[in-house]
Amino acid sequence: MNREYHKWWSPRLRREMELLVFGHAGAKVLVFPTRGGRFFEYEKLRITESLRGKIEAGQLQLYCVDGIDSESFYCFWAHPKGRMRRYLEYEEYILNEVLPLMERKNPEGSTIAHGCSLGAFFAANIALKHPHLFQKLCAFSGRYNLTEVADGFGDLFQGHYDETVYYNTPVHYLKNMHCNERLEALRAMDIVFVCGKQDPFLGNNHYMCEVLNEKGVPHRMYEWEERAHRGYYWRRMAPLYM
Repeated sequence: MNREYHKWWSPRLRREMELLVFGHAGAKVLVFPTRGGRFFEYEKLRITESLRGKIEAGQLQLYCVDGIDSESFYCFWAHPKGRMRRYLEYEEYILNEVLPLMERKNPEGSTIAHGCSLGAFFAANIALKHPHLFQKLCAFSGRYNLTEVADGFGDLFQGHYDETVYYNTPVHYLKNMHCNERLEALRAMDIVFVCGKQDPFLGNNHYMCEVLNEKGVPHRMYEWEERAHRGYYWRRMAPLYM
């Protein structure tokens, strides 16, 4: 299985960023790590190994990016506005540095946004905001409203709510989306959500599905037994839904 390590200075983040590439061809998968996770997390959790057959067959090519959660959403010493600014810089890094790398290396393959837990939020938010750039969204154990309080998980912005938070809360901006061009792009995307029946974010997943149904956006939702919110389950989900 082809494995590549890449590192460069990001002008948008003003720091060095690292990522791993697995595979040589096929659909390009942009893989976001979980909360506090690094670019090597997907490999460490052995999810890459669970996808070895598809990767070696040239069906999938993974691009596992680094996270900067301690500088953005989980940088609690900073004001929520500053945390959101840093998150948007991270999104610009993905859009203007990582996606072009993916396109240069593999101009033929379609593009999938993917992640687990907080990584599922990152994948969903970027794909739903920029549906013309992605052909598929595959999100495991995600939370799509970071202002919502759910079973021990609080409002990440501590009561702060402004336009930037709104436009980065998928269940909020989708509900009020009326742009036909963007909605048609969403309807053309293959959207898959997977969540455990005991996961505290299950209700949030159901609400996301309700919003998509209201907008006539086809999608699939799968519920797994138990909480299903760790590597043991994600290793089994990935070959089924990717």
